[in-house]
Amino acid sequence: MRRLITMLAAGALAVALGATAAGAQDVKQDTREIRQDRRDIRSDTRDIRADRRDVARDRQEIKQDIKNGDTQAAQGARADLRRDRKDLRQDQRGRRADRRDLRQDRRDRRQDVRDRH
Repeated sequence: MRRLITMLAAGALAVALGATAAGAQDVKQDTREIRQDRRDIRSDTRDIRADRRDVARDRQEIKQDIKNGDTQAAQGARADLRRDRKDLRQDQRGRRADRRDLRQDRRDRRQDVRDRH
């Protein structure tokens, strides 16, 4: 009987320690994911700034080409403008997705911290 109680107590202790270790690992993983999401957001923000500069440059180029009467060059600049706007929209979508991931990872980490205590 005493042996059974000892085994049950040891099993309960092992489960409790395992759950604590698993909870700590979850928090650590969530923290890593949060850091990665922040890096992704910073990268997307840099890309968006560059895309906005490209769009502004293309607009200026179009104005200059029209002013000079060069319709061929203006058409080429318009094509560049369309591509740059498309890149800008894609980067903005990517940043929105990264922000959603960041919010979810923060929620997950808060829940994991609560579950540990």
